[in-house]
Amino acid sequence: MSLQKYESDVRHLNKSQAEAYYFLSDLSHLTALRARLTDPVVQEKLHEQLPSDRLDQILRFMEKTEFTPDSISVDSPIGRVMLRVVEREEPKLIKLASEGSPVPLTLWVQIVPDELLGSKMRITLGADVNMFMKALVAKPLQQAADGIAAAFAAVVEMNP
Repeated sequence: MSLQKYESDVRHLNKSQAEAYYFLSDLSHLTALRARLTDPVVQEKLHEQLPSDRLDQILRFMEKTEFTPDSISVDSPIGRVMLRVVEREEPKLIKLASEGSPVPLTLWVQIVPDELLGSKMRITLGADVNMFMKALVAKPLQQAADGIAAAFAAVVEMNP
């Protein structure tokens, strides 16, 4: 087994490093994303960008997701899967580890100052997989890293 890492693109945020860290270090702030997805205007914009079945899939996923200050958990076909905060290094790093997932996962949220805007963020998703699993999980885990980065950036951006 070896740790494979999948990095999202860098996301530029219009909030300072401290503000972005504040929102993301308390995972219960992500409930704002679920509320935002129920807004008809937001759904209309998403319908323009995503196929209907993909949007429905996202909405069902968000309905099943629970957020606490220290964890994100969701029911999945394999049971309850949780990402729990295992380390906070203010104001630049939040580290989460999986519980109940078939593959051990670690997620790093890195936030650094940006001279042009407020800050920038990158998500790194690490999976402890053997060489046979590597090919199977590479694409979904890269998509997960990018999707998590987009969701986290949206939450930071939508908060005053």
